[in-house]
Amino acid sequence: MSRRTRLAALLYGGGSFVYLADRVTKLLAERYLANRPPIDVIPGLVRLNYTTNSGGAFGVLGGQPWLFFAATVLVCLAIVAGSTRLTRAASAVGLGMILGGAVGNLTDRIIHGPGVSGRVVDFIDFRVWPVFNLADSAIVIGAVIVVLAGTRRSG
Repeated sequence: MSRRTRLAALLYGGGSFVYLADRVTKLLAERYLANRPPIDVIPGLVRLNYTTNSGGAFGVLGGQPWLFFAATVLVCLAIVAGSTRLTRAASAVGLGMILGGAVGNLTDRIIHGPGVSGRVVDFIDFRVWPVFNLADSAIVIGAVIVVLAGTRRSG
C-alpha cells in the first residue's frame, strides 16, 4: 500500500470515528437531555444542556442554514478530492476530523428539519461560550491541526 493510500485511509478512518462519536453523543443528548434541566458536570464550569441551532459552529450566523449546508457540502467535496494527494499524517488526521464533524452536522441538518433548514443538536455548555457539540469541536481542532501541519517544515 502506498503512503498516499495509507494517508487517505487515515483521513477516512479518522473521519468515520469522529462521525460515529458525534452521532452517538447527539443521540444520547436527544434521549437523556432534551426537555430536561441542564446537568452540571463541573458545577459553574461545564454542564450538559440540550439545545439546537440553525447556524454554524458555536451558533454563528443562526439565520442562514442554507449557507452552512452549501459550505459543508463544498468543504466535504474538496476534502474528498484532495484525499489522494496528502503528504502528511497530521494533515490527514486534521482533514478527517473536519470531514467527520462536517458530515455529522450535515446529517443533523437533513434529519432535523425540512430541506437544508434543519437544526443541529448542541449540548456541551461551558456557560461563557455558545453551546456546541462534538462535531463543532472536531472541525475547529481539525482546522488548527491542518494549519499547524501546513506551517511545519518538511525535512
